[in-house]
Amino acid sequence: MKKLYLLTNDDGIFAKGLRALHQELSQDADCLVAAPEAEQSGTGHGLTLFRPVMVRKARKNGAEIGHAVNGTPADCVKLGIRELADRPVDLVVSGINAGANIGVNIIYSGTVAAAVEGLIMGVPSLAVSLNAIRNGDFTFAARFARKIARILAVENLFPGMALNVNVPALPESEIKGVALARQGQARFMESYDKRTDPRGNVYYWITGDTRPAGREDDDSDICLLAKGMVTITPISCDLTCHQAFETREQGDKIVNRLSRLLRE
Repeated sequence: MKKLYLLTNDDGIFAKGLRALHQELSQDADCLVAAPEAEQSGTGHGLTLFRPVMVRKARKNGAEIGHAVNGTPADCVKLGIRELADRPVDLVVSGINAGANIGVNIIYSGTVAAAVEGLIMGVPSLAVSLNAIRNGDFTFAARFARKIARILAVENLFPGMALNVNVPALPESEIKGVALARQGQARFMESYDKRTDPRGNVYYWITGDTRPAGREDDDSDICLLAKGMVTITPISCDLTCHQAFETREQGDKIVNRLSRLLRE
């Protein structure tokens, strides 16, 4: 029996990146598609708790393309694994996202959240993004995702971690290689376009772009991606700042100080 992959994204079930991913991965495995019925970019790891989650079969040009879920990417992964799959899922693949998911931005990313949800549920998981927001060619990114998927479905190279993969929007001949990258400090620098509707109500559109921090390490995702490298960043759902434990003496002083405050 073939492996079973669960495919999802945050750009919506009709997104070109998801279709490219399905076209490649279905050559090696049975692919179950469960993706948001509408775009869910920037929803992070949200779950739908206070309304029912509706699921319907989605079609394009008369052909069934998967399950459309009126929820978040994390909802899609939970439902896919718990309810929609007819057997255990071997791999979760999220993407291909239109636009890189690097630096602090991965906290907001529904694409990355879907992979982390797979990790939480005990399934090897992979998020794939292309560094192009408009008119991106997903061909190479999909082929590369297939190569990684072949390995992860058999051997979990990074136990307890999901992989966040970012692919340069370059012709294949210009891609410099593959690199293990640290999550950098780049983040979305927002501004707001203030407008007024015909009834006089004020509303805002968020705008902006992703910019590097004042200092980025050479092995950060944003730096390596800018150099034409495919970046692979192992990530986990552990948000503990482990540096605090590396400087344990200072940490103990702070804890003792707070303990004294409790008694005052």
